[in-house]
Amino acid sequence: MGLKIENVNKSYGTKKVVDNISFHIDKPGVFGLLGTNGAGKTTTIRMILGILKKDSGEISWNGKEVARKHVNFGYLPEERGIYPKTKIYDQMMYFARLKGMSKQKADEAIKFWMKRLEVEEYMYMPAEKLSKGNQQKIQFITAILHDPELIVLDEPFSGLDPVNSELLKNVMIDLVKQNKYIIMSSHQMSSIEEFCTDVVILNKGRTVLKGNLKEIRNTYKATKIELSTVENAEEIIKNLGLEILFSKDNDYEIAIHGEEDGYKLFKELSKNNMNVIKFEIKKPSLNDIFIEKVGKSEE
Repeated sequence: MGLKIENVNKSYGTKKVVDNISFHIDKPGVFGLLGTNGAGKTTTIRMILGILKKDSGEISWNGKEVARKHVNFGYLPEERGIYPKTKIYDQMMYFARLKGMSKQKADEAIKFWMKRLEVEEYMYMPAEKLSKGNQQKIQFITAILHDPELIVLDEPFSGLDPVNSELLKNVMIDLVKQNKYIIMSSHQMSSIEEFCTDVVILNKGRTVLKGNLKEIRNTYKATKIELSTVENAEEIIKNLGLEILFSKDNDYEIAIHGEEDGYKLFKELSKNNMNVIKFEIKKPSLNDIFIEKVGKSEE
């Protein structure tokens, strides 16, 4: 069950924007759809939601061909768009009714979500009176108001300050607990790492990497150490032939060739009675892997 994309293609004239991509989302949670600008992410999303027709391949939801009657979805597009002159409540009611909600259920949902996302004071204001961040929260509410099974969020944290980002993250955690299927596309790799179990990376319409994020990272050797000490540890690090990538107030980022380098450094720090506050051997981040894979595909 779930969402299945199999050998899907899409071209505009002679330009192929989605080139034979395949991935499955067979359990609830957050799935990361990543790629460079122009990689085919938005086209893929629009085909999944039935907004665009694919040229070939299969897209199915719970075993049925994707169509609006089969998929109750919510969509937060990257291109934001709410009616600036219309009161927030009125336009949210309009979208809720389009999704088949009764006036009573829509009213209850609007009031619940506006309170949850701390924008209830703006309910009867025109959208143009709201800040960019609050407008984004309104659009997020519009995407989930009707309790969809499948939720697609394109750059959901763009433009939000840390407080509102945390607010949105808590809502997403609750949606996962409710067994929602969520596709998240973002250039903020830290958000993808925080939420996503599985990812697919596209470049120029093609898949360059896909799979379980933890398993992908486990195929890589450790490349860095994050070290924080009370005393200056620079001499000890350099005596081992290790490169310091960053240093400030006895906080260090150190390049290594594998975990053995880390063990040697820790042993030397202990031998010299260094007071270690933090010592973490790190594998490449998703951001590192993304740059590597996209760079290789363009060679």
